[in-house]
Amino acid sequence: MREYPKVDLVGVGLNATDTLIPLAEYPARGSKMEYNNFSILPGGQTASAIVACQTWGLSTRYVGKLGSDDAARIHREAFQRAGVEAQLVTSEGGVSPQSLIIVDAGGERTVMGYRNETMALSPEELEREWIVNARALHIDGFDTQAAIRAATWAHEAGMPVTADLDEIYDGVDDLIHLIDYLIVSRDFPCRLMKESNLELALRGMQRRYGCKLTAATLGQDGVLAWDGKQLIQRAAFQVPVVDTTGAGDIFHAGFIYGLLQDWPLDRTLDFSCAAAARNCMEKGARGGIRPLSEVEEMMASVERYESVPDFSI
Repeated sequence: MREYPKVDLVGVGLNATDTLIPLAEYPARGSKMEYNNFSILPGGQTASAIVACQTWGLSTRYVGKLGSDDAARIHREAFQRAGVEAQLVTSEGGVSPQSLIIVDAGGERTVMGYRNETMALSPEELEREWIVNARALHIDGFDTQAAIRAATWAHEAGMPVTADLDEIYDGVDDLIHLIDYLIVSRDFPCRLMKESNLELALRGMQRRYGCKLTAATLGQDGVLAWDGKQLIQRAAFQVPVVDTTGAGDIFHAGFIYGLLQDWPLDRTLDFSCAAAARNCMEKGARGGIRPLSEVEEMMASVERYESVPDFSI
């Protein structure tokens, strides 16, 4: 059996090739609109988080599935440039996941994704050594059964599991029971718990599933987190926004980095907010990934939003 080197972080989950189209305004229904330029860039929730952590000095491994098309070449080259060890399952003749992303004048993105069912990563396509030879596991849960297997192996090996969830997939209950640090999109806790108040939903998730931390990213309002003892809200940083694509992915990368540095939770959440804000200043899911020193400088010098968010949905 081949031996795989120990890395700081392994990620199992989504990649996507993003076609970004900037528009002055979102198209009205039934209208026609011209666009002046577009960009084709690598993205995907887990893949982008892994690249960010590698950029900040962690050793990483990415596990995912690609087709046998030009998009696959873009991803392979991006992982190689970043220094990520990529364990890529190839679907011969398959079309790699694609996203069409419209970015309005305020930088807000609207994502339309395409992923053929042949691109689903199955549990049988994973190797245990890919997972357990790491200090931590990050998943997005899209291929839920594969994520469950990876998280089960991680727990058996005593590894912490972080997750980025935004949809309630079949089997997600079984998956969440295996997640230690669950950071989700704003409306996910309320939908999952059938609770209109976000704070109560986060508390309920932590009690039901036994997570060490439940949190929701709130865009301009930063992040709200519950660790079983205290509720922590950290404000976002005020930056000129070019493109919000990948902000959540880079937030998760920031959290993982702080976790593996054993930082206090406040500092970890601040770093995550700063890393996400910096990414929003450039186009693409990974365009604003910058060295640690730049993120630290932002934390020290950039003002935060002062609004107090309403946590009811």
